[in-house]
Amino acid sequence: MNIDSGHPVRGWVLYDGHCGFCSRWVNFWRPTLERHGFKIATLEEAWVGETLKMPYEELVTDIRLLTPASQLISGADVYLYVTRRIWWASPFYAVFSLPGFNRLIHVGYRWFARNRYCVSHACGLRPR
Repeated sequence: MNIDSGHPVRGWVLYDGHCGFCSRWVNFWRPTLERHGFKIATLEEAWVGETLKMPYEELVTDIRLLTPASQLISGADVYLYVTRRIWWASPFYAVFSLPGFNRLIHVGYRWFARNRYCVSHACGLRPR
C-alpha cells in the first residue's frame, strides 16, 4: 500500500475529530506525517470503528496508530512510534525512551488526554 508521495504506508494516525486541539495538532503536522508515510484519519470514520472493533467511548480516549501489520498503538506510544521513524525527530524519541522521561511523557499525555476538551474550549479551538 502506498500513499500519494510514493512512500510505503507506515501507519494510520487516528485522532479524535471532535477535539479542537487534536484536530488542529494533527492537521498542522499532516504534511510532515504524510511525507514520512503516515496517513491520517479521525477515530469517528466508520472504517476505524469497524476495523478496531472497540466501543466508541473507549476508542476516542486516545490518539491511536494502526500499523500496516494491524498492530494498534495508543496514547503517548504513538508519538514515540512516529518520532522514531522521522530522522530529525529521533532525539525526541531517544530522550523520552529513557526510564524517567518515558514515565513523564506517559503521565503528561494521560493528563492532557483527560483534559483535552477543556483545553480546546479554553483556547477557543474548534475542530477543523
